Amino acid sequence: MRAMWKGSVSFGLVSIPIQMYAATENKNVSLRQVHEADGGRIQYKRFCTIDGQEVPYAEIAKGYELPDGEMVVITDAEMAELPLSSQRTIDVLEFVPLESIDPIQYDRTYYLEPQKNAVKPYIVLRDALHKSSQVAIAKVAVRQRESMAVLRVHADVMVMTTMLWPDEVREPDFPFLRDDPPQIRPQELTMAGSLIESLAEPVFEPEKYHDHYREALEEMIEAKVAGEETTKPAAVTAKADVVDLMAALQASVDAAKKSRGARSTSEESGEDEEPAAAKKKPAARKRAPKPA
Repeated sequence: MRAMWKGSVSFGLVSIPIQMYAATENKNVSLRQVHEADGGRIQYKRFCTIDGQEVPYAEIAKGYELPDGEMVVITDAEMAELPLSSQRTIDVLEFVPLESIDPIQYDRTYYLEPQKNAVKPYIVLRDALHKSSQVAIAKVAVRQRESMAVLRVHADVMVMTTMLWPDEVREPDFPFLRDDPPQIRPQELTMAGSLIESLAEPVFEPEKYHDHYREALEEMIEAKVAGEETTKPAAVTAKADVVDLMAALQASVDAAKKSRGARSTSEESGEDEEPAAAKKKPAARKRAPKPA
């Protein structure tokens, strides 16, 4: 793993320097969009819808579109000036029981590793958290966005899970919630409870579940490779912008010699001689004086 963020955990008057790593990774098989006929990659270009010109990444800003279609353009410099009080700091605010947090608010999870000079305070906070059976609620700014977060212990490492803000969780508003509920017979409820008990396990063991779709896709790719059902796209050769100087000079010399040889031949045959009248430049026309 590679550290993606460096900062500190602020716990009262204690500051614990840490490095943050993504705790999860996407195991989906990465597929590219290609031309079915020859396997060439499909590319997308950023272009302006007004002038139709391709826009370099350095000239792309952020914009907030108003309801009437007007655009508020915000530059990176203006974004950098916005206040982020918890920038580079995981600021612990309070401690709560883990079961008091609804999992619907969880977002991304990260491992926190102590820097070399902060192992002792890190272990103190880790063990105190574990002993209290509580989790820490904190605020943190990652990638120019401030979030709430949960600090807890997992496999002897402190883990931070960012959370959605309360107004980011949608309220369920479905018609059936406003209708009168259907009559449920006690036998139906008992049968549903029996089904739950028959499938109940004392603990959750995620290792016994597998992504069968991904496994099948990987097997299909391996079979195509083994059967040599692959396509090697033709190399894209860009036009060379740099001209070989020696080749250009040699071509110029050859062209000059060829031109001089042709001129010498025409002079010997008299084809190049022009009448004196033709060689004489016409007299310049005098301009009429401007009226006073």
